[in-house]
Amino acid sequence: MQSQKSFEKTATGCLYLVPTPIGNLGDMTYRAVETLKQVDLIASEDTRNTQKLLNHFEIETKQISFHEHNTAQRIPQLIEKMQAGTTIAQVSDAGMPSISDPGKELVAACVAAQIAVVPLPGANAGLTGLIASGLVPQPFYFYGFLDRKNSLQVDELQALKQHQETMIFYEAPHRLKKTISNMASVFGDDHQVVLARELTKKYEEFIRGTLGEIKQWTQDTQIRGEFVIMVAGFDQVLSASPEIALPINEQIDRLIEAGKPVNAAIKEVAKQNGLNRQDVYRDYHEL
Repeated sequence: MQSQKSFEKTATGCLYLVPTPIGNLGDMTYRAVETLKQVDLIASEDTRNTQKLLNHFEIETKQISFHEHNTAQRIPQLIEKMQAGTTIAQVSDAGMPSISDPGKELVAACVAAQIAVVPLPGANAGLTGLIASGLVPQPFYFYGFLDRKNSLQVDELQALKQHQETMIFYEAPHRLKKTISNMASVFGDDHQVVLARELTKKYEEFIRGTLGEIKQWTQDTQIRGEFVIMVAGFDQVLSASPEIALPINEQIDRLIEAGKPVNAAIKEVAKQNGLNRQDVYRDYHEL
């Protein structure tokens, strides 16, 4: 067992995890700016990119590179510095350190060495997109980036098919078309999805629809910008045995709560239960 009192004075330094804006520099917090000014060193995913941020906020703290390709080399160096009393802020290019970005290995090393790790709140693309998606915001399941290899990506999606939570993924523009196509094949063309593009930036955009519709959109559109993909969860009740299944109207309501349009929910429930769609429609609307 280990207890950390984040702001208790010790002989060692500490690690601050400082989120940076995901696009709009106005989202940088006062505390984040002050922390970057006050620490002895900033461990940056890309020092050139971070320098632009530092210049904007007139921060003169020195940087050291810390990214996925030099983790093994840098971690012992940074731990040694903190044990000697150095305070370090770790930043990624955008958003939260450790969330689909470098950081988790350094955090684990600090915890093992009993060096305090102090997190700052700030920008996060996944949650920013989720609250405006129109899908059920909680519970949610954050996945991040899927595997780049097609066969492995399909396997990952198959394993996710039973999740009832809204699922959140990240994707680069040049891989979006393939990823959406795989999602449509595995989850079904009628399944609800929301794309959030260029969050907090001038061309911020939300594209909402079914996977079939979004798949067609990716084929007809010149895709630009970084994407958050949010996929409605799956209702487990529909695969339950008849004796424990919920009433038909409740099954429909659950799908609607998960983000599916009313008529699509009625169609899916009717199919799952072997019922006539028009009969289910009339009963649901009390016609």
